[in-house]
Amino acid sequence: MLLTMSSPSTERKLRILHIEDSELDHQLIMAQLRRAGLNLELVRMDALAEIGAALDQPWDAIISDYNLPGFSGLVVLDMLKESRRLLPFILVSGEIGEDTAVAAMRTGASDYLLKKDLARLAPALLHAIEASESQRARIEADRELLKSKQRLHELAGHLQTSIEMERAAIAREIHDDVGGSLTALKFDLAWINRHSKDAAVLQRVQSALETVTSAIEASQRIMHNLRPAILEQGLVAAVQWMAARFERRTGIVTTVRTSHEQMQLPPGVPLVAYRTAQEALTNVSKHANASRVDIELSVDSGVLTLELSDNGQGIAPGALAKARSFGIRGLHERAATVGGWVDLSTNNKGVSLILSVPLQDQGLDASGLDDGAEATHDPSAWGQL
Repeated sequence: MLLTMSSPSTERKLRILHIEDSELDHQLIMAQLRRAGLNLELVRMDALAEIGAALDQPWDAIISDYNLPGFSGLVVLDMLKESRRLLPFILVSGEIGEDTAVAAMRTGASDYLLKKDLARLAPALLHAIEASESQRARIEADRELLKSKQRLHELAGHLQTSIEMERAAIAREIHDDVGGSLTALKFDLAWINRHSKDAAVLQRVQSALETVTSAIEASQRIMHNLRPAILEQGLVAAVQWMAARFERRTGIVTTVRTSHEQMQLPPGVPLVAYRTAQEALTNVSKHANASRVDIELSVDSGVLTLELSDNGQGIAPGALAKARSFGIRGLHERAATVGGWVDLSTNNKGVSLILSVPLQDQGLDASGLDDGAEATHDPSAWGQL
């Protein structure tokens, strides 16, 4: 609520704590504020114990004398800071030095003035209350924003988990249903190929066998992309396998350097790193026009780092801004589910993408865990083909 002096009284009654040992000065200040049109309750106190207990009560502001019996107004200001309450604090004194006034303002006082300038008190008080209410509103807005970010983070984590669960379900269906049907069909075609004497039939059967074999390979590739079984062997092995397949498929020279052959990683981290590398390589094959990709995987000082760089044409500034709105946002959200982040840089010599995941700072315990601790399907039936 905005308080002004445009009307004879404010819309609500102000409750002001007045730290003052002089009853006469208390009455003078009360009269001055009421002449200014303020509707208020001005409660006087001058004992530290009483003041300390009163700080827990609801107040709109505190007006304090500087010189008090046995203590100063700055002591009250320190008590207010320790209580962590956001209350306007105005220091009023018959005589106060400039150094003391500056110290009070630095400590957190809203304003200070001399008792001979009480005409300034009402405007100063209203201004301080308005500023305090605005500050409380900003703090509450920041708190709600933080809650929203936390909810968004949780939602992103749930979304990524749901996506992986759906991928796993699809991979199982491909393996159990499509894979089983294709395997049976291949066996039947192989039987016909062995027993038929008709040359035309054998030619068609051979063509059908090649088609079925291609379908099985395509299904295996889709299944591995959906739920990479290679992660059971660890993140290092999975990235090396992915890089080798990428090089065979695209002809782009792809190297992998690692700090460790085995990495002890918490659950969830290997899959996030694998998906990040997978998406980055997909973008390289589609957009980079590169002839080389370098992948570096390391754990140092409790941080997993995956860096993927290419020697392609880079990303134009406009395209990079667009990427940050969509694809890169997805990378950030995936990384955030394990407490990590993604950095992207580009120039006319290529693009560099870095995934960083603190393994300890986010409460993750890497000790005794296999870096490939991810559930997967059983590929044994297709492995025989």
